[in-house]
Amino acid sequence: MSQALVAADLRKGYTSGKLRTEILRGLSINIDTGQLTLIAGPSGCGKSTLLSILSGLQRPDAGSVIALGEDLWRGDRRALDLFRLRHTGFVFQGFNLFPALTALEQVMLPLGYLGVDNAHSAQRARTALEEVGLASRMHLRPAELSGGEKQRVAIARALVKQPQLLFADEPTSALDAANGQIVIDTLRRIAHTHGTTVLCVSHDPRLVTHADRVLEMEDGAILSDRRAPAAIPDLEMRP
Repeated sequence: MSQALVAADLRKGYTSGKLRTEILRGLSINIDTGQLTLIAGPSGCGKSTLLSILSGLQRPDAGSVIALGEDLWRGDRRALDLFRLRHTGFVFQGFNLFPALTALEQVMLPLGYLGVDNAHSAQRARTALEEVGLASRMHLRPAELSGGEKQRVAIARALVKQPQLLFADEPTSALDAANGQIVIDTLRRIAHTHGTTVLCVSHDPRLVTHADRVLEMEDGAILSDRRAPAAIPDLEMRP
């Protein structure tokens, strides 16, 4: 199986006055293509920092990240921004939706930055919203959507670019059990049906049984690396 991400000897820390806090301590990791990989661990263990570095949002103090064969930190900032635009999608805990835009407009937004015209953007956005079960809600604004629906809009917005890498930071922590389960099912399906590499940071125990691989972190290091013994059947999308 090919590897979408290869990180070597990552180090990251913060200095406050005379105190130096090490967040990542020489961490190395390989992430396989087309799988849902979960990085789990207690708050403050460094998992969100690791996700931020692997996705190109934050520069490490030392070490390298090879994403899709490219060294993320060797080029300039403009090249990195262009790489993220073309190849990555992001899903965050807080949804990051614009209050004045409908679900359809939210999902169309990133395609505009890629130079896709409005007609094709709308078509692709409708397809992405249908895939996450929101075809009947596409003309509603965030205030008219539930928390789970907002997160599925955010997933559709990430999916519409057809990214090779999808990064999710605590995507279910603000959701109830039913909506959280739908989001988990959706992320796993995206990995398996689109061949997208989905890397998720979460302390939600429900994700463990759906992930193809679980990396447990503590104190800036990987403590264990477990792979699923067998594929879990994908569940049909719920309305």
